[in-house]
Amino acid sequence: MRYLPLTDADRRDMLGVIGVKSVDELFRDVPLSARLGAKVAGLPDHLGELEVERAFQAYAAKNVSPSVAPFFIGAGAYRHHVPATVDYMIQRGEFLTSYTPYQPEITQGTLQYLFEFQTQVTLLTGMEVANASMYDGSTGTSEAVLMANRVTRRSKALLSGGLHPQYRRIIETTGHWQGFKAVSGKPDADGLEDLIAAVDKETSCVVVQNPSFFGHVRDFGKLAEACHAAGALLIVVVTEVVSLGLLKPPGEMGADIVVCEGQSIGNGLGFGGPYVGLFATKEKYMRQMPGRLVGETVDADGKRGFVLTLSTREQHIRREKATSNICTNAGLCALAFTVHLTLLGEAGFRRLSELNHGKASQLADKVAALPGVKLLNEGFFNEFTVSLPKAAAPVVEALAAKRILGGVPVSRLLPGDKSVENLLLLAATETATDGGMDALVAGLKEML
Repeated sequence: MRYLPLTDADRRDMLGVIGVKSVDELFRDVPLSARLGAKVAGLPDHLGELEVERAFQAYAAKNVSPSVAPFFIGAGAYRHHVPATVDYMIQRGEFLTSYTPYQPEITQGTLQYLFEFQTQVTLLTGMEVANASMYDGSTGTSEAVLMANRVTRRSKALLSGGLHPQYRRIIETTGHWQGFKAVSGKPDADGLEDLIAAVDKETSCVVVQNPSFFGHVRDFGKLAEACHAAGALLIVVVTEVVSLGLLKPPGEMGADIVVCEGQSIGNGLGFGGPYVGLFATKEKYMRQMPGRLVGETVDADGKRGFVLTLSTREQHIRREKATSNICTNAGLCALAFTVHLTLLGEAGFRRLSELNHGKASQLADKVAALPGVKLLNEGFFNEFTVSLPKAAAPVVEALAAKRILGGVPVSRLLPGDKSVENLLLLAATETATDGGMDALVAGLKEML
């Protein structure tokens, strides 16, 4: 067996060196109540490679894929068209390396695209400096709160009710173990939340999202002023980075830290990952920024070159002095982001944003015309919230049975909250078609 190279004699030798009689003894610290008493029913011991491929193809066929059905799901992960050129470029040897750029003399391609990536992120966000990426937007937001705590030497984060629930839960989990307090607002479905009065001298940061989880678009300029007057930082989260082609950049609103999920550019949905976090801040906070910073320099002959300028992770300095324990960046996804955005250019990126907003506006008009359906957004980018006359979750399940992926019921991400039971999030990107929209509207009309 090519996947099981060890013989029984090999195993006996290894057990003898370790000093145990059997493999089972290696699991003695696992309580019996947590162990399976018998084999899993229906799971074969082994199959040939062809049989395994057929089995998993059958499992995959049970999924309703975005490529074969009208797709209106968003809530932090968005379907966009990724040109085939991106997949070709990210596999070129100049860029694709096995690991991190410890030796700049042999990883100039990697360092250059990361430098370009950082430049793109600062231009998109309107900030002064960006790092070489984070794992994803959600954990990047948690790192932003930790950074704000270090900068302000305070330990209370104020979280908007418009922040993605999963981002909020990650911050709360981090706060539990890192010893800071996370105060969360109520779900801001109507987009009327006012956080200014809640900012006090104990607040280290206020975390908001634009567009919000419910799709509302806001200008946080006044909130930024209130934060700064109280000595706190404003963290702006963007889960749909394509929106920055049309909306006011967070940096122009006075944001101190901006975190984005960059999946929409260059990276497919991938059943939940891997994704790429964008992280930008003001230059004066640069040394408190987690992750890596790639810089431009010249070599001994005066030629342009690139190096790791700043690396605050625990592998490079003493663990207790590290600003972050994130041990790498999402390099391949960052490369895909950079290639795709370079192909689009500024005009192309703006046009892509306009297409997204136009498609969503078209869909909103169609859905809001249905009897009993109410659109909750005065303004939005490519995602909005509607209130249905009945619970949204069963409606979405019924639509899926008809091979229509009709959005995300808010109750899925805020379980147990009766106030959001009828709310449905709908997203429409440039991939949405007139036929798909008509199918969704017809399906909703039937279900309601």
